[in-house]
This record gives sequence, structure tokens and C-alpha cells, in this order.
Amino acid sequence: MSLKKILLIEDEKNMSRYLELELQHASFSVTAAYDGETGLQMALADHWDIILLDLMLPKLDGLDLCRRLRSCKQTPVIMLTAKGSVPDRVKGLDCGADDYLPKPFAFEELLARIRVILRRQEEQQSRNENQVFFLQDLCIDMDARLVLKNNKPIGLTKREFDLLAALVKNANRVMDRETLLDLVWGFEAAVDTNVVDVYVRYIRNKIDHSKETSLIQTVRGIGYVVRA
Repeated sequence: MSLKKILLIEDEKNMSRYLELELQHASFSVTAAYDGETGLQMALADHWDIILLDLMLPKLDGLDLCRRLRSCKQTPVIMLTAKGSVPDRVKGLDCGADDYLPKPFAFEELLARIRVILRRQEEQQSRNENQVFFLQDLCIDMDARLVLKNNKPIGLTKREFDLLAALVKNANRVMDRETLLDLVWGFEAAVDTNVVDVYVRYIRNKIDHSKETSLIQTVRGIGYVVRA
């Protein structure tokens, strides 16, 4: 697994070096910038998991840097600054910072705040991946139980949606009829596996173009698969 990338924008060289070494020891990849203009250029030019941003910087201060960054990127920012008054913290958060840590601080607290932000990112990414799927010209929103084709809603019944959802969530995995029957109709359902074929046909009639390969592909003798 690749290391999380941190951009450290801090003009105090001793502080910067200390944080860089400690973060590397904590298994982060760290790149340092020592003024606001260079920091902003680096922030915009690459992907970073977190930016640690000093407030008082030469050439471009941290507040202006954060505002400019927020106009085009949503990289999480933790402000590190000697200005710890409530109005200063409010300014930092209002300009787009995700957290604000006054100096001096314990490195363990900084590390804990970094972990909170990274955990929040991973949870959000997981929710997004689990809830919304994009396949060909379809958008399938699992939570809203909504299917859009070229941004236009497709009317599926409950069974049709549940069957499509089961196939999409298991994309690239061949699903046999018995498994699909259990997932959609339940273990106790007194229906034949042929009902799966009937409902696949219903779905295809609604989501496929007449002369193109179906999103739901038949695997002869086994069942069906959606290829992502």
C-alpha cells in the first residue's frame, strides 16, 4: 500500500525538519515548501492526502493560500500557527481549513488529527463507492434506489432494481441463478430459477439499446454477469 502524501508548508526550517522526520517515522511521505507561493504551486500541481499549512508565510500567507487552493481543490488542510486566539481560528476555518492547531503543540496531537481526517476521507470514499455506480451510460444510486440512463430516470420495479443492484455490486463476478434468486427473492421464495431470466429480460428492455451488447451478459449454463 502506497504511503499517504503530506505537503508541509512551513517557513521555519527547524520546525519543518522536525515535523518532516517525525511524519516520515510515522510512515508518511512528506514534501516540504518554505514559502506560500511555492507551497501553492506544489499544492495545485500534485495530489496530496493532507496539507499542513503555517499561517505566517513569506510571499503568500496561509489564509490567502488556503482561499486560492479552495477555489479549485478540496485537499484537506490543517493550519499550524502561533496565532491561537478564537478570531484567528475562525478566520482559518472560514477560509477553508479543515482543522486548526495552535503552536506549540504535541506531535502526538497533530498525528491524531491527521488520522481523524484520513479516516473521514476513507469512510466517505467507501460510502461513495458503495452507494453510486457508473456503468456505460447508467448511473445507479443504491441509497436513492434510482437508475439514470443518460441522466434520465429509468422506472424499475422493486424486484428489477434489486436484481440489477445485486449484479452491479458483484460486477465482473458471474452470478448463478440460484444465488441471484436467494439475494433478490429470499431463501424461502417458492419460485423457480427461471424467474431470474424473466426479470433480466425486463431490465434489458428498459436499460439497453436495441442493437448494442447488453449490460447484463448471459453466461451459458451458469447465470449472468455485469462487466465493469
